[in-house]
Amino acid sequence: MTSRHILACAAWPYANGPRHIGHVSGFGLPCDMFARYQRMCGNPVIMVSGTDEHGTPIQVQADAEGVTARELADRYNRVIAEDLAGLDMSYDLFTRTTTRNHYAVVQEMFLGLYNNGYIFPRKSLGAVSPSTGRTLPDRYIEGTCPICGFDGARGDQCDNCGNQLDPIDLINPRSKINGETPVFVETEQFFLDLPAFADALGTWLQSKSGQWRPNVLKFSLNLLDDLQPRAITRDLDWGVPIPLDGWRDLPDKRIYVWFDAVIGYLSASIEWARRIGDPDAWRAFWQAPDAEGYYFMGKDNIVFHAEIWPAMLLGYDGKGARGGTPGALDVLNLPSEVVSSEFLTMEGRKFSSSRQVVIYVRDFLARYDVDALRYYVAVAGPENQDTDFTWSEFVRRNNDELVANWGNLVNRTVSFAARNIGSIPAAGSLTDADRALLDRSRAAFASVGESLGRCRFKLASTEVMRTLAEANKYLSDQAPWKLRESDPDRMRTICHVALQLVDDGKSLLTPFLPRSSQKVHEMLGGNEVWSGMPRIDEVSEDGGPAYPVIAGSYSGAAARWESMPIAAGTPLAPPVPLFAKLDPSVVDEELARLEAR
Repeated sequence: MTSRHILACAAWPYANGPRHIGHVSGFGLPCDMFARYQRMCGNPVIMVSGTDEHGTPIQVQADAEGVTARELADRYNRVIAEDLAGLDMSYDLFTRTTTRNHYAVVQEMFLGLYNNGYIFPRKSLGAVSPSTGRTLPDRYIEGTCPICGFDGARGDQCDNCGNQLDPIDLINPRSKINGETPVFVETEQFFLDLPAFADALGTWLQSKSGQWRPNVLKFSLNLLDDLQPRAITRDLDWGVPIPLDGWRDLPDKRIYVWFDAVIGYLSASIEWARRIGDPDAWRAFWQAPDAEGYYFMGKDNIVFHAEIWPAMLLGYDGKGARGGTPGALDVLNLPSEVVSSEFLTMEGRKFSSSRQVVIYVRDFLARYDVDALRYYVAVAGPENQDTDFTWSEFVRRNNDELVANWGNLVNRTVSFAARNIGSIPAAGSLTDADRALLDRSRAAFASVGESLGRCRFKLASTEVMRTLAEANKYLSDQAPWKLRESDPDRMRTICHVALQLVDDGKSLLTPFLPRSSQKVHEMLGGNEVWSGMPRIDEVSEDGGPAYPVIAGSYSGAAARWESMPIAAGTPLAPPVPLFAKLDPSVVDEELARLEAR
């Protein structure tokens, strides 16, 4: 199979607090599973993201805490980077939106769209807080939707009917910060001419029929019915300056955060290329005909990734209704797929940091194995419908599937072979049962890989566990421990087959469970890196304060998406438990912890 360049983009977490497991189940872990699978297939991959650090919400929170916006962003940039590295997220670069590089790329995109006629100035009514005099961001205003009557629509869109809105459209608008009624004052802003892309977006989206998740495609197509120009600047002092004469030096005009954040995928790719010493390396992932770009996020971000960002790319390329010429970066590829997850709730309640209905990533990892969370997200996460995380289900999945199925297969196979043989034995004459199971195990790479390639993680992980259950049954049925004296040759053959099944299982589970797969690799005699892990590098700009970026070296890892024959004679060591069995009391403890908040 010919390799192709894969761009894996995980949504940018907002730098206003630590991440909880509801966040990472949608944007983060599915992206990492996909990227790890693609690397195993031999495809060049870059996985990029970073902290989204601009906008009024950051400024509002900073004011409340008595710190500057930059100080707040610095704090949570570090917290979030540490959390995501702790989840074994294999970012090629996880950066931030407050870098010089990001500012330069955002301004270049702005100018490309402006020069092609897709950005224009217009006076409009902006919402202002009467108590502070500050501009209120659209998402910090809520009220009744004028289209469907939903009470709780935001100033930028209604989550009930999906239509775009402006704050002035809302019935009985109110500030989510303090409940006051905003004042609307005339201000001049720049707008992105979304209607100019209606035909091009429609043609592009229709071409994705049968490829995208149906709910994402349907929602995206429905958005085309009411495209309106959308403001991309705001009366702010925290953000990217507007790169036009007469505007760039204004202290209270900045590019709006939603416009600059989606450009982060591109700016992070450009920064990655510079950091590896090959400044043009990003182009293969953004401009090559074979390149594919996959964007992972929660369903509340579909509008930005399936409509606004593609429109920005089309306009920069000069492919909207007004035509135009590509900007200085040249033509940029549109997304191949927008992979949106639904919402994860917790014990029947919506995750909410403010109401303490939450478990933060670092708290989770302090008490439980990272692979237990990764597995739960894969097999029971909100892939195509809203899903409820319950502690009882988490404990059941961990104990019945990770410990009793996979962990048990590894432990009893490797321990028996290590104790009785000491190394991987050669296979003797294979029976029909041996061949049948080996064939099914090899065939799983095609079926599981097909699901992973289409971002169907639940189907893929379920298929792997079914294959491992068959391997467990094979070992029990063949009972090599009964043959130590009566038929040692057959015992060795059964051990060889079972160890091959364990090795296949390790490979099949690597995208989901990279840390425990490394352990299994070492139990089977491997001494190299099986699947690469992220690291945190401390960097700085112009001698300023150091901040963390996540990076890693993944292309040299040994993992491959295929069944690789095990080598007879490889020494085996007694295994250590892969996973910790959880006591049922965990459920009551965690529920009590939740209620005590």
